[in-house]
Order: sequence, then C-alpha cells, then structure tokens
Amino acid sequence: MVEKTRYTDEELSEFKQIILDKLDKARKDYELLKSAITQSESNDTQDTSPTFKVLEEGAATLSKEESGKLAQRQLKFIQHLQAALVRIENKTYGICRETGILISKERLRAVPHATLSIDAKQRQK
Repeated sequence: MVEKTRYTDEELSEFKQIILDKLDKARKDYELLKSAITQSESNDTQDTSPTFKVLEEGAATLSKEESGKLAQRQLKFIQHLQAALVRIENKTYGICRETGILISKERLRAVPHATLSIDAKQRQK
C-alpha cells in the first residue's frame, strides 16, 4: 500500500470549512475584545469616595491589560488560521514541517492550524 503524501481535494475542502468557521468565530471574539479595550465604562465613579475611585480605576486598567493580551493572542490565532488557508490553496496543508509526513486528521480537526505532527511536537519539548 502506498503511503499518502497529501490530502485529497475533498479532504482539503473539509478542513477549509473547519478553518473558515473557526476564523469567523475568532474574528468576532477579536472584535469583542477590541471593543472592551476601547469602550469607556458606562458606570461612572464620580459620585463615589476617592478611595473606591482609585480601586475602581485600577481594576479597569488591569481589565484592559488582560483584554489587550487576549486580543493579541486572538489576532495571532487568526493569522495562524489564515496561513493554514494559504497552505490549503498551495495543497501543502496537513504536511508536518519537520517530518514531511501527513498530520493525522484527528489532530487537524482539533488544531486546524497545526504544522507539526504529534510526534514532532512532542520532540520539541
């Protein structure tokens, strides 16, 4: 039996749909995070005690920092998904960049932007 060196067009189409669905959700999540960072709070602290105001502003700053980090991670995830779409168009999707063998379908369904097989990923550690 000949070992497969790449996925068929039908298989690539299935993976493309998975990626497009994840990309759509990721973009929506990114927009939510961006709006959380840029949107000013509707609850004002003008009428509260000065001590509470300082604590409230500190919590808001921390929340914005956390949202910023999450937004950065989300943007990176979007970029990885977009790169996976390019690999599908080039018909190189699903090929481990270290070993050159096909990454299992199960792994690609779980992590559609993966570029390493499970064995190669474990060797990295």
